[in-house]
Amino acid sequence: MNAPIGIDELLERIRAGYTRLDAQEAYAASRAGALLVDIRYQALRERDGLIPGALVIERNELEWRLDPRGSHRVAEATSHDLQVVVICNEGYASSLAAASLHALGLHRATDLTGGFQSWKSSGLPVTPT
Repeated sequence: MNAPIGIDELLERIRAGYTRLDAQEAYAASRAGALLVDIRYQALRERDGLIPGALVIERNELEWRLDPRGSHRVAEATSHDLQVVVICNEGYASSLAAASLHALGLHRATDLTGGFQSWKSSGLPVTPT
């Protein structure tokens, strides 16, 4: 049995497996066809607003909605080759979510470094709820 690791080490290991995007890179990726997926819970979306065009899928439904072979998938979940950028509030839960999407075969899944707060502080578009 392997020795337990802490969350910081787990995040480091997970993040080593793919390239994370900063806010400007995520914006450019969305303009080029990547799917932005906002996994923040409702209270944060109501407090801080939404990214125009981002698909809102709360974290507990993410895998069910984005599995291209799943019976509960969203219309946008068309292929395992889909580029997905997961966005949480500050860029922690989104890393775990991206790893889960990789496990489902969504090999181009990534997340936004710094999360929604990074997007907003970069001056990128946000709309109130």
